[in-house]
Amino acid sequence: MSEQQKQIDAHNQATSEFIELANQMVNDRGFDSKLVSAALMAASGVYATFIAAGNQGFLAQGGVDKVAEMYKNNLNYIQQRKKEELEAQGLQPKPMAEAQPPGDQDKS
Repeated sequence: MSEQQKQIDAHNQATSEFIELANQMVNDRGFDSKLVSAALMAASGVYATFIAAGNQGFLAQGGVDKVAEMYKNNLNYIQQRKKEELEAQGLQPKPMAEAQPPGDQDKS
């Protein structure tokens, strides 16, 4: 197995473990799923800051922009894969950002 494949496998395993933990927080501990999603994003931002700047630093605006661009690129990649996965199942994927989120129907 190549080093690159090992890194991909480790990345996929870590991602799966984070999702499993998030599901446990929602399903077993009763946390709201939107709160867990926001907390995962916050934790990721805190950790990305630590990796880049350590405990004694913070990201300058250029660093914030760089991390935000990485998140955006990753999210675009995930959405493309999700669309392809749904199409492979014979489903008609719907881009949900064009619809109101659940619970927001009464806010219009």
